[in-house]
Amino acid sequence: MAGNTVASKIALNDVCKTFFARNAASEVIKHVSIEVKENEFFVLLGPGQCGKTVLLNIIAGMEVASSGEILIDGRPNSSSPDVGVVFQRVALMPWQTVLENVGFGPRMEGVAKSQWREKAGHYIQLVGLEGFENAYPHQLSGGMKQRVGIARAYCTDADILLMDEPFGQLDAQTRYQMQNEILRMWEQERRTVVFVTNNIEEAVYLGDRIVVLSACPATVRQIYSPKLARPRDYMDEQFLSLRAAITADTDLAL
Repeated sequence: MAGNTVASKIALNDVCKTFFARNAASEVIKHVSIEVKENEFFVLLGPGQCGKTVLLNIIAGMEVASSGEILIDGRPNSSSPDVGVVFQRVALMPWQTVLENVGFGPRMEGVAKSQWREKAGHYIQLVGLEGFENAYPHQLSGGMKQRVGIARAYCTDADILLMDEPFGQLDAQTRYQMQNEILRMWEQERRTVVFVTNNIEEAVYLGDRIVVLSACPATVRQIYSPKLARPRDYMDEQFLSLRAAITADTDLAL
């Protein structure tokens, strides 16, 4: 695998992570090796508290692996500026409007006001929030706030988007809607997405490939490549068969 890292958008080679507290060691990630292809919708699926978020943070450069190698475009990640992150709990700035929140990245880079406003407006329209540019976070629903967070990540021009259970706090109907929205944006923008979830159905619906992680410490149990046409049908026989196979291959009920 190591010889093919330059051809991969993201490569993790034998990554381990151990936390130390009060003279006790807690192993969270254990010898994980995976590759993510350019423009792929790549899903990390695993039970709660298995280390999925830690692994995502390592890819983002927000955590340092205890050992192993993390490469982006064949180079060490080292807090790559080409990575955007969407968290489960969207950290919007409550004193700023939707337009200002979405345009935060280019604003911090010193982009001219007319340019960042135009750019932010484009992504606000892309996530279906046109008309809410001047609204504040407290005026938005949970699903709308997630749309703002996704638009903000896209507005940074990051060619890799890391999403940490972004729909986990949403009701079922809004979650289904947001799954379709994120796929629509991905198909239009074609950026590399690494999406973390503990929901098997969501993983099958979204993923080009699905890595099933074990219970903590996280190891790679299996990798699936769904051969399902898009848009996918939750009630399709092949969909249900794959969901059942992945369910049988998990350490814990998800």
